[in-house]
Amino acid sequence: MSVKVIVGAQWGDEGKGKIVDLLSDKVDIVARFQGGPNAGHTVVIDQEEIILHQIPSGILRENTLCVIGNGVVIDPAVLMEEIAFLKQKGVHVNNRLFISHRAHLIMPYHKILDTSRELAKGREKIGTTGRGIGPAYVDKYNRTGIRIVDLLDAKTLKEKLLVNIKEKNKILQRIYNVDKLDTNKIVNDYIEFDKLIDEYVTDTSIFLNNAIRENKNVLIEGAQGTMLDVDFGTYPFVTSSNPIAGNACTGLGIGPTLIDNVYGIAKAYTTRVGMGPFPTEFDVAFANKIRELGGEYGATTGRPRRCGWLDAIVLEHAIRINGISDLVVTKLDVLDSLDEIKIATGYKLGDKVIHHYPAETWIQPQPEPIYETLPGWKTSTRSIRKFSQLPENAKNYLRFIENQLNINIAIVSVGSKRDDSIIC
Repeated sequence: MSVKVIVGAQWGDEGKGKIVDLLSDKVDIVARFQGGPNAGHTVVIDQEEIILHQIPSGILRENTLCVIGNGVVIDPAVLMEEIAFLKQKGVHVNNRLFISHRAHLIMPYHKILDTSRELAKGREKIGTTGRGIGPAYVDKYNRTGIRIVDLLDAKTLKEKLLVNIKEKNKILQRIYNVDKLDTNKIVNDYIEFDKLIDEYVTDTSIFLNNAIRENKNVLIEGAQGTMLDVDFGTYPFVTSSNPIAGNACTGLGIGPTLIDNVYGIAKAYTTRVGMGPFPTEFDVAFANKIRELGGEYGATTGRPRRCGWLDAIVLEHAIRINGISDLVVTKLDVLDSLDEIKIATGYKLGDKVIHHYPAETWIQPQPEPIYETLPGWKTSTRSIRKFSQLPENAKNYLRFIENQLNINIAIVSVGSKRDDSIIC
């Protein structure tokens, strides 16, 4: 029996979907613990790119069961589209997908609030996906959220929605000049959703704990990445939940003593989507080059990702707060053509040098990275499947990362396909 957690060690988009898919071939259950449909996990199978937003990518392995935990906020429309898409692809979902009855739902007013607030902020906007995730989490912690379990009783659902929509209509009309919402339509739509989702709903905490007791192998995945964590990320330019390993327990209803390993996923360089500080960001021309080489466009939104050098300060932060035991480095192949490669090992702030990521929002945009420069390998790594076969300079690059961070690299990805991987 083993319970492993997969977390993003940067600003998300590190290739977690591929690694979850790779590892899920040898596990019984893949469970998702937080986030919403803003998470796009991409897997390439037989030249076809499959993007999943809410269902764990383990669903693509026919013998693997999948769980969406209570810590996830669910958009009914996106979920049903995803289930239909998988069925169309010949992927069996029935009796393989289990959804927590405690999971909160994204409501139509959450999406409207999300986009309205971003528009109103103008230049001060955070850069959300506009999918209602933030407002859904706000209602969760404001104790006014709608959970899947609420769908079981139409009377309870309507009572809660009447209170919520009355409040939201005041905000939408008076602050954002948005038309009034139709309460009856929303109630009816979500009652219909309950009929569609009912076969997948269960107490996933009991399900997972029983499976672990029966010595099943469980792989736990989060969405986004450490630097988007609402507590430990580049606040306020963060997501609305905790993508770090500590939240795996809260988001699934399992105890911390059950977790054996934490795998941190990091690109061989760094990317982020949306606003916020990014100390190692490339200039425009070089960013465009790497973006095209790496296909760096958001899986959910299509937005171009910002690109920069690998940042060891960011990774040190991620390793420390997640308790990462093993590092996975993805997209090494994107660096194949470069003459030299840089890694930030510290930040210069005036006369000071710091080696930990600052919490102060007024400092975060200011650090000047201190770089170590390593020679590139100038040859393709795409066909390599053993660490020993890598070009010497590529091995040196990976060893530098291990030594700098005092961490073991367990897997290196050299392409987007399932088999484009080196198990170290």
